[in-house]
Amino acid sequence: MGVEAKETPRVIGKEVFGNLYDCDTEILKDSERLKQIAIEATKEGNMTLLDVKAWKIGDGVSVVAIVLESHVTIHTWPEHSFATVDVYSCGSHTNPRRAFEYIVRELKAKRFNIKEADRSSEF
Repeated sequence: MGVEAKETPRVIGKEVFGNLYDCDTEILKDSERLKQIAIEATKEGNMTLLDVKAWKIGDGVSVVAIVLESHVTIHTWPEHSFATVDVYSCGSHTNPRRAFEYIVRELKAKRFNIKEADRSSEF
C-alpha cells in the first residue's frame, strides 16, 4: 500500500490581521509616515508593491498598499491610540506575518492581537 502524495492548493493565500493598542499617537496621525511603514512592510513580507494610497479621516488615516500578491491595510484612530492591520498575500514566497509584525513594531503598539487565516484554494 503506497502513501498518497498530498496535493498542493492551486492558490496559496495567507492572511494575518489584528488590532494594535496603545500605539504612538503621533505616528497614527502621520499619513506620509504610515505610507512608508506600509511600503517597508511589503518588503519585509517579500511582496511586490504596485501602489500605495493614504487618506486622512479626521485625525486618523487609512492606508492601502496594493501588492501583486494582494494588499496591506492600516487604519488608525489616534484618539484611541488604536489601529487595525490586515496583510493578505498569495504565493508561497510571501510572509504576511513578518510584514504584520514589522507594522506592530513601527506603530510602537504596547499590545496587540493577531489572527491568521488560510485563504488558499482547495486542490
